[in-house]
Amino acid sequence: MRRARFPLLLLMLGLSGVAHASDADDLASALRQARTLAARGTAEVSVYFPPRAASTPGPTRTADRLPVVPFRPALINQHFTVTRADAPPVAGRDVTRFDLTPKVGQAACWTLWVDRAWNVPLAFEERGADGTLARRAVFTRVNPRPVRINRLVPPVPAGLRAAVLAALPGLRLPPGFMPTGISARENGGLKVTLGDGANVLALVLAPRNVRAAPGVASRRVGDSFVWLVGNLPDGPLRAALADIRAVDGGRLGTFVRENGSKE
Repeated sequence: MRRARFPLLLLMLGLSGVAHASDADDLASALRQARTLAARGTAEVSVYFPPRAASTPGPTRTADRLPVVPFRPALINQHFTVTRADAPPVAGRDVTRFDLTPKVGQAACWTLWVDRAWNVPLAFEERGADGTLARRAVFTRVNPRPVRINRLVPPVPAGLRAAVLAALPGLRLPPGFMPTGISARENGGLKVTLGDGANVLALVLAPRNVRAAPGVASRRVGDSFVWLVGNLPDGPLRAALADIRAVDGGRLGTFVRENGSKE
């Protein structure tokens, strides 16, 4: 009998590990499915961050689809705690709710509502570290069938992180974030995309400064300016740039050609 107990204990421990990982795995399955299948219908899309000027249209518009968010399931598994729960229907369809909470730092939290039959998102919500709603998109009506799509999320180029840190000595990446791509800017300079799997920041190397605003930090380094833009509190944004000693965008040219401006 003693011999039988030990393998049984191992099996129970193994099953508990699988159960613990299943929420993140199920969300990853839905996000990968969403690259080839998507719902269509009528969606309400509200954007509250960055704040709008009083003269601009209101924060809510309608669309026939959810906005594209370049989710990266592998990074989500690394940087977020994922939990799921039952939820009321969305647009008359049964859904599962997934809550994403950052493991470190002050990045935004996310909630996604995934269709149980189609296994694709029908709604999502982004909230800042203080709980303030930044963005929400939700279907109010969906067509009877989803449509086939081909949505590519470019892979992270090997060596990109080391190259960015070499080009900007002293840069302190915000906790949980890593470089995922680089593109050239029309007005000169480069934009380095930083991501944690759900949230995206723009690290900009530019010949001129940017106007101060919520979610924007910048500083002059030699003859260049470096901006960091995104849904993070002001402290972490400024801390990331505070110790940059030099800017050498030439080190990043190879990655610009490889990654283009797809992200």
